[in-house]
Order: sequence, then structure tokens, then C-alpha cells
Amino acid sequence: MSPSIPLQEMIRAIRSARTQCEERGVIQRECAAIRAQFRQSDSESRSHNLAKLLYVHMLGYPAHFGQMECVRMIASPRYSEKRVGYLGAMMLLDEKQDASLLITNSIKNDLSHNSQYVQSLALCTLACIGSAEMCRDLAPEIDRLLRASNSYIKKKAALCAIHIVRKVPELGELFAPTARCLLVEKHHGVLHGAVVLITELCECNPETLERFRKAVPDLVRIMKGLVTSGYSPEHDVAGISDPFLQVRIQRLLRILGRNSEAASDAMNDLLAQVATNTDSTKSVGNAVLYETVLTVLDIKSESGLRVLAVNILGRFLLNNDRNIRYIAMTSLQKIVGTDNIAVQRHRGTIVDCLKDADASVKRRALDLSLALVSASNIRSMMKELLVFLSSCPPELRAEAASGIFHAAEKYAPSQRWHIDTILHVLTTAGGDVRDETVPNLILLITSAAELHCYTVHKLYRALFTDISQQPLVQVACWCIGEYGDLLLKGECQEMEPVELTEDSVLDALETVLQSHMSSPVTRGFALTATMKLSTRITENVDRIRSIVSIYGSCIDVELQQRAVEYNALFQKYDHMRAAVLERMPVFEKNSPGHTNGESTGDDAVKVMDKVKQREISLPQQQQPVNQVCNLLDLLGDSEEPVHPGPAQGGAATGLTNNPARPAGEDLLDLLGGFEPTPPTPAPAASVYEKNGVTLTLACDKHSDSGLTVTLAASNSSDSDVTSFTLQAAVPKSVHLHMKAPSGDTLPARGAAQVTQSVLLNNPNKVTLKMRIRISYSSQGSAVQDTVQVDSFPGVDV
Repeated sequence: MSPSIPLQEMIRAIRSARTQCEERGVIQRECAAIRAQFRQSDSESRSHNLAKLLYVHMLGYPAHFGQMECVRMIASPRYSEKRVGYLGAMMLLDEKQDASLLITNSIKNDLSHNSQYVQSLALCTLACIGSAEMCRDLAPEIDRLLRASNSYIKKKAALCAIHIVRKVPELGELFAPTARCLLVEKHHGVLHGAVVLITELCECNPETLERFRKAVPDLVRIMKGLVTSGYSPEHDVAGISDPFLQVRIQRLLRILGRNSEAASDAMNDLLAQVATNTDSTKSVGNAVLYETVLTVLDIKSESGLRVLAVNILGRFLLNNDRNIRYIAMTSLQKIVGTDNIAVQRHRGTIVDCLKDADASVKRRALDLSLALVSASNIRSMMKELLVFLSSCPPELRAEAASGIFHAAEKYAPSQRWHIDTILHVLTTAGGDVRDETVPNLILLITSAAELHCYTVHKLYRALFTDISQQPLVQVACWCIGEYGDLLLKGECQEMEPVELTEDSVLDALETVLQSHMSSPVTRGFALTATMKLSTRITENVDRIRSIVSIYGSCIDVELQQRAVEYNALFQKYDHMRAAVLERMPVFEKNSPGHTNGESTGDDAVKVMDKVKQREISLPQQQQPVNQVCNLLDLLGDSEEPVHPGPAQGGAATGLTNNPARPAGEDLLDLLGGFEPTPPTPAPAASVYEKNGVTLTLACDKHSDSGLTVTLAASNSSDSDVTSFTLQAAVPKSVHLHMKAPSGDTLPARGAAQVTQSVLLNNPNKVTLKMRIRISYSSQGSAVQDTVQVDSFPGVDV
């Protein structure tokens, strides 16, 4: 191929190449010929060769060897060479290359050229590749050209000034006076460049912003001229006069009117005129209307004008173009918190967008629908959201479920409606809900005492319908374990009565245990529920013992541990089983400033902490547990201190007095053999006296945050006191660790005492309080009392 062939022939040869290898060969030969031509300095073919090299560069092949040729051609006096040289500089050079500095002087000379086209070439190149150094050197020349009489040059100079302000913001002060003067120009290109330049200046400097707020009347005048002007062939686009300039002016007005009532008042009438007179049947008109809406919502506009803006977005929702619907919902999402009533008027249209086939529109419609839920429309909106949940794409199901849970928790009209809604979600999208759903639902069910019978019946039926939804199965197993006696009674007035037997309930739990769809966590729930039923039914305890024993050799360690501990309850600690497996207390949500010791209620120590899945599946708060005999790990992570904030709720720890045994002989001694701490000679105070039973408390402070509390109980009555147990609760930020008691029987007439040591760690130095629950049997009757300790003798806590 000859190096002197025209550009068109080279393009034809490259396009006719049948393979990539053949194309590379053609380009390599041509590039070699171009290099040779550059070395010969043939002035006649320089622009011809550089043009071919630029085409090679656009194809992605290296063309850096032409950079110096661009510099030489820019300095040429011939316009044809200068034009190709500047084009090559904009394509092959950038501000990071040293070669770009070599053209600074040429650009400066060309900015003073007597030809507007040469000046235009220099302005375009500076605006494209001008570095910070070049901008500082040439900024005065650009300011001079902004004051020129030629509109063509002023337009190019304004665009170049925008690049300089972006590159060197401190040079904005140089252009501010001139930019204000450009607003009186008639040429739309100059006006467009001036508006964009003023926008950049206002965004860079707050002081400049205040100065240009005085130009709001000029901008309003220009905008009114565009809106009211008749047909202009030069600027008309689909019936709209220069929509590009209108959009730019509105963006500038939005910046000037933000946080300024005076500027906003000056443009309110204009915005109302644009909003009502702009044709919305074309995309061009919608673009102008959209900018108008954004401006109205961003400035301090009148309430009626904001309602008009929301109505425009509502019309956008009815548009067939999905892009327009998308941006409408995006805008409504931003203002739903401030203009909720106005957005609520378009709730039906927004809900209809949930049925759109486009995934992006569906996601935006879901977010906006959830934001529109309120106490007044919770029932109707939830029906629509539940319908959407049943058919929504898998990637939106988790988000939709979480939004429904949050809305139901915030605006639920009743607890029964709340429970029904969550159960419906679990039935529809149980596998996609988040992990915290199960404990939150259990918390809700526990607090609704009057609905326990209704809930357990409904969950039992749901368990038979579908056991593939693991969260639903977990909640159902928990409820059956806690309220199985209510299920067997069949006295639920809210539902159709169903006669159930103990065998049918156990069959349901055994189905969950044996199902291949059940996760290890779900099997743990089912096994614990089965064990709890051993205290709620009377005729199938042997079957329950058999089911539990099977899982003592399960391959899953967690399930095996539970089964082993439950077997131990049947064998060695059967006398404790009823107390250990008693019904869970009423859970309450944590509220700042409350601790266990401050909670009300004489019958139980209420748990103020948020229930975790492990804690729910195991009876923790009311279960009597020996610290030496730590069944089912009921104390959780009591081996390591927990230091939450002092404002959090307290946690209860259950304790049971058992005859002390050597640590090596106790198979369930999970904490190691802690020997009972003998009473210390510290001052003691009586905290309980009733039925001849006296409980005293003595303290010994052994460190800045550590405290040992010794509880000593005696019996002055004529009969022995048996099954003596203690339970304690402290604020959550205090770590409590109880050692083994010295026994569980108080002999008559004070023959012996039962002592128990409590180790307290108070790292956050919160006000220390302790609630103690005392349980015992005296003369054949069970007694249970609760006392609160607010002061500790001999220790300043």
C-alpha cells in the first residue's frame, strides 16, 4: 500500500480485511509509512498523514508517535494544517503529558488571531485538554474574549471559562462580572454558555451565589421570553422554544432559590406559568416540566405550587414511557416525607405500578408504596402489598417482606391483625424473610396473652399445610411447645373447633424432626417443643422420652447436646423438669432506662432484652438451673463478661439450689466444680422474712468493679422447708455469675443454713440493683415471693 493514498482508500482497505490479523498488517504498514513521512518533513502531506493516523487511533491502535507532529502543525500558519493539528492535540494529548505544555504559547497566540475560526480552534482545545497551569496562564485572554463583540467567539469563550472554573475554582472571581453582563445577550448560544458558567460559579463559591441572586429577575425575564415567544424556526424543538436553554435556566434558578425566600418569591409566578402552559404530550415538554418540578420542590415555593408539582409527577405516572414513570416515582420518593398528603392523592396510580413488567419500576413502586403506608390506610395498603408479595420477583421478596413487617409493627390496628399479617407473609415468602423475623414474631405472640389460643391453632394448621417455609415452622413449633395445652383443649372461639389428640400433636412435631426440608435450627425448635410438651400432656410422656433419646446420637452436635441434656432431665433431674420447662414469661421490648431490677410484676422477672433465636428455643429466663449443673446452657455466654450500654434492659438468670456434688461425679457439670462460697464476716442485712424463712445478704467488694454477694437462708419454723430455690436478675450491663448453693432444704428451727455466692461485675459503674425470687415448699404448699434489693450493706455501690 502506498503511503500517499487518500484517507478514504486506507479506510476501505482496513474494512475489507477479512481477519483481525490482516487488519493489523494493513495498519502496521501504513503506520510505518506515516513515520517515514514525518521524518522527511514533507509539508504537503503532513495534514494528510496526521488525519490517517487519527483514524488509526480511533480504531484503538497506538498513535502516540504523532504527538510532536500535532505540536508542529498547531504552530503552522496554514489554517488547514492548524485545524488538523488542534484536532490531533485534543485526541492524542491530555493534561498529564508534557507535550501539552508545548502548545500553550501557540494557543495564546491564536487567541489573539484576527480570524474567529482560528480563535475558535484555540478555545476548543484549551477547554478540552487545558491543565491547571495552562488555565492560570490563559485565563486573562479568555476573560478578554468574553467581552468581545463577536457572539460566536463569546459562546466559545464562555464554554472555555467553564472548564477553567472547574479546573481552578479560585479563578471564578475573574469571570463573575463578565458572566453577569452576558445575560443581556440576544444570542441563545451565548446565553446558554453564560447560564452554565454562572451555575458553576455559584456551586463553587457561596459568596458568588449571594451576588448572583440579584440576577434572578434577569433570568426570569429571559425564561418568560422563551415561554411566551411565538414560533422560532431556529430554536423550536417539537413546539417548545429552546428547551435546552429553559432547562439550564431552571437549574440555575433552583440553585439561586434554595434557602432564599426573596429569590423564591421572584420566580414562583414564572414556575407556575411554565407548569401550566408547557405541552406534556412530547418528551421535550416533559423534560421542561420535570425540571420545573425539581425547581419547585427544591426552593421555598408556595404550598399550592408544590401541590401542582406533585400533580405533574402524578401525570408522569400515567405515561406509557417507563423511563418517565421511573423518574416520577424517584422524585415522589424524595418528597413523600414533606408532602405526604399531596402524594397520597396518587396512591392508586403508584400501587398500579407494582404490576409493571419492568423490574426497576416495580422496585421504585414498592419503595414508594411502603413509604405511603399510614395508620389511616394500613389495611387497604397491606392488602395490595400482600398481593404483590405473592407474585413479586424473587430478588424483591426479601425487601417487600421486611417493608411489610416494619409497616405492620408501626401501624398495626390490633395485635390479631398484626399476627395474621406476619403469618401471611411467612406463608407466602417464609424462605426469603430475614433472620430477626422469628424472634420478633415470638415476642409479639408472647405479649398477646389473649391470642395465645388463636395463634397456636392457626400455626398448627399452617404447619400441616406447608412445612417448607422454615421460619413459619420454627414459630409454629415454639408456640406448640409453649401453648400445647391450649391446643389440646380446643376452646378457641375465633376459629372453627378442631378435636386434637396428644398423638396428633406429637405426630406433627415428629414430622418436622424427620423431614428432609427441616434445617438443623428448625429441628432444634421441634425437639425443644416436644420436650416442653412432656409437662403439658399426661399420657404420652414415654413417647416423648423415646423421641428425645433417639437424637442423643444425632450427627448434628447442637441437636445431640439438647437431646442429651433433655435425657438427663428425665433421668436424674425429673423432679426439676416441671420447673425447667414451665411456660416462658411475657417478653417486653427493651426501653431505655429500664432494667430487670426495675421492671414491674410480682410473679415473674420480666425479660427486657430482645429475644434471640437460641434464647427463644431454650427455656432461659424462668428455668431453675444449678450453676454446677448447667442444663441446656441456660445461662448463655455467662462464662465471658458482657458489657452492653447501661441504658439497655436487664437480663434474668435462673438458679436452682441442688445438693452439692463433687464436680467429677456430676455428668452435667458444664462449668466446672465451683465450690460453695462460705459466708463472709462482712455486715449482713435481712432482705426477706416470711413463714419462718429468713434471707440475709452480705457483700464483699474485692475490686473496683467486682463484688461478691453472699445470700444466706435459714428456717425458724417447726417444719422443714424443701425445694428451696433462688433466682436473680440485675441490669444487663452488670455481669452476674452464681456459684453452686449449699443445698435445697432448710431444716426446722434454724438447724442449718443454705448459702449461695453471687459474683457481680459492674464495669460501667451503673446504679446496682438486684431482684431476687424465692421459691420453696412449706407444709405441703408452694410459696413464691420476689424482693428487690436497692442497697448493699457495707459497700458503696
